[in-house]
Amino acid sequence: MNLNIIRKDFPILHQNVNGNPLIYLDNGATTHKPNIVVQALQDFYFKTNSNVHRGVHHLSQIATDQEEEARRKVRDFIHAKSTNEILFTKGTTDSLNLIAHSLGKFCLKENDEIILSEMEHHSNLVPWQIIAKETKAKIKTWKVQKEGNLNIEDLKKLINPNTKIISITWVSNSFGTINPIKEIIQIAKENNIFIVVDAAQSIQHKAIDVQELNIDFLAFSGHKIYGPTGIGVLYGKEELLNQLPPYQGGGSMIKEVFMDHATYNESPFRFEAGTPHIGGIIGLGYALDYVNEIGMKNIAAHESELIEYAESQLSELEDITIYAKDLKKAGAISFNFKNTHPFDVGELLNMQGVAVRTGHHCCQPLMRAFNIPGTIRASFGLYNTKAEVDQFIIALKKSLKMLS
Repeated sequence: MNLNIIRKDFPILHQNVNGNPLIYLDNGATTHKPNIVVQALQDFYFKTNSNVHRGVHHLSQIATDQEEEARRKVRDFIHAKSTNEILFTKGTTDSLNLIAHSLGKFCLKENDEIILSEMEHHSNLVPWQIIAKETKAKIKTWKVQKEGNLNIEDLKKLINPNTKIISITWVSNSFGTINPIKEIIQIAKENNIFIVVDAAQSIQHKAIDVQELNIDFLAFSGHKIYGPTGIGVLYGKEELLNQLPPYQGGGSMIKEVFMDHATYNESPFRFEAGTPHIGGIIGLGYALDYVNEIGMKNIAAHESELIEYAESQLSELEDITIYAKDLKKAGAISFNFKNTHPFDVGELLNMQGVAVRTGHHCCQPLMRAFNIPGTIRASFGLYNTKAEVDQFIIALKKSLKMLS
């Protein structure tokens, strides 16, 4: 990877914040967009803007072809079997709401159980709470260990004949912990349990093969992998998707509509009511092209090296707690300092041009489990450098000195 060339593709990185060069370490919240993605969005709106499907005129046909080409790119990126298994949504949150509603309506009844881990993002908690309340099902909590990981044996103890769904994050957005997804899926399959994977924090860091892993459903956001905001993906096995009730009604998701009833389309259009975010879909396709050109293995190796380097530097600081310190992580490091609020540190870092995320990271149950208000999270992308880590550490030391 030639970082000098890569960084030129991201103009946003070349600016000053509060008189200092921007050091962007908030990639877990959103990644920046390379020129190729921004150009794709501009080209769509300036040259081919039109609604997709059913249009017989020239622009509509071009837009439809571009959208469906992006669907093929997603299929290939996650190694799905068919484009019929790729649903476009607004993002991971929308995808998880969709599958919670549709799968919940399909398979849950009173006293059935859904297993969720204590480290889940609220997007993978609240939708299941809503559907559990509607169906009178129950949420079972898979507790996080004090080391910041999940114990497989604890999962096995939670499973019983009433367990119908396990919904799990692959990588924790708070601590960066990588969960043993292959083992989790295997246990789910052995017990005839549906498995839903939140890949929002893994899609940009790890190569994914949904067929090899035997995943039932997987969700991710375009903006986490250098694509536009407002676009996401829900993958589902085709034979399962075609059995599920639709999440929303409207245009495109129907076959025939009468005044008193309607018949529904097959997947993916069964779940894509209304006009989609066409520009975002096309932009996501170009983002995947960009990542593919660099290579997921190269990106993963670079980010892993950055995390190890940053963690070794952080470990030398006094009064620091690094969460999940001895565990392999992807993309992020979360930490706190004794007698110091994370928000104060974040504010002082911002004054020096360093962007990190502070707070509970939409993981309040996890913060409660560790009895902390939140953490300071530094999260890395393919364009970050060791020199930026060095500047981050310098800024951090200045911040701590000011607070003391």
